[in-house]
Amino acid sequence: MFKLLSILLVGLVCESAGVVLLKKGIDNVGDMHSVTAAEIFRVVRSCLTSHQVWLGIFFEALFFIGLLVLMAKSDISFLWPLTGLSFVFATFAAMWFLGEHVSPTRWIGVCLIVLGAAFISYSEHSKEKPALPTSPSATAPGNP
Repeated sequence: MFKLLSILLVGLVCESAGVVLLKKGIDNVGDMHSVTAAEIFRVVRSCLTSHQVWLGIFFEALFFIGLLVLMAKSDISFLWPLTGLSFVFATFAAMWFLGEHVSPTRWIGVCLIVLGAAFISYSEHSKEKPALPTSPSATAPGNP
């Protein structure tokens, strides 16, 4: 369980780093003033030449790889809600690295996400463990 949560934690940090880098990269590209082919081409070309956008994509890919590993080893009903913690990490990252103001209402939402993740983690920890298989001789017919 500790190993899975560690992989999740590293993945969430990568995901938040990716989001921050993508935001910084797209901010450097500038606003899209109209929805025309030329403007879309300008934005795409600028994104393709932005180191921050590429680094953001790299960190998002690391998160995705970690998510695939976790999906192979845990129940999706446990894992997927915990990925909601990425909203918590992204909120802190936006505040620290982008200088964004986080309103009290958003902090309440962050607290609710953490509370939900705690319930999910507790439910996984307290779920009934499968019974250990017994030896064939103990269950064979005729054995008292």
